[in-house]
Amino acid sequence: MNTRVATRTEFSTPDIFGYTRARALEAIGTNVLRYGLVLILVLFGTMKFTAAEAAAIKPLVSNSPLMSWLYGVLSDQGASALIGTIEIATAILIAARPVSARASAVGSALAIGTFLTTLSFLFSTPGALAATHPAHGFLLKDVVLLASAIAIGTEALRAAAEESQAHASER
Repeated sequence: MNTRVATRTEFSTPDIFGYTRARALEAIGTNVLRYGLVLILVLFGTMKFTAAEAAAIKPLVSNSPLMSWLYGVLSDQGASALIGTIEIATAILIAARPVSARASAVGSALAIGTFLTTLSFLFSTPGALAATHPAHGFLLKDVVLLASAIAIGTEALRAAAEESQAHASER
């Protein structure tokens, strides 16, 4: 006769990769991306109002087939201030996510356009693809900023669609 009692030897361990925890981390990561991008756009946008930044961006903007026309219409400082105003407006729209997912999606689309434009400077500015060019690293960071804008834009579009569906079902 066996007098041993079978005991359970498996211990339940918390699922550190569980769905709820993953969603929480995703929300944190998305907000860090969103407001990090807002901070960068505000800082860079504000800098565009300085003479030093206006002079620094002129070689990039003046060689761009997309933006060189600005110097035919505006002064160096005026073109820089316009770019800065667009960057700050974009940041405000992205930051509006708690109030309006749709506004944040529009801001994200503007950010995507901004970073695609600045990445085009790599190809339109003579020598910018060379690792020794002063703007090379400055422009390459926009690949990560572009990815951030796409990620937060996708989240905002998803939320805007969910809001629209919720309003439609209320009617």
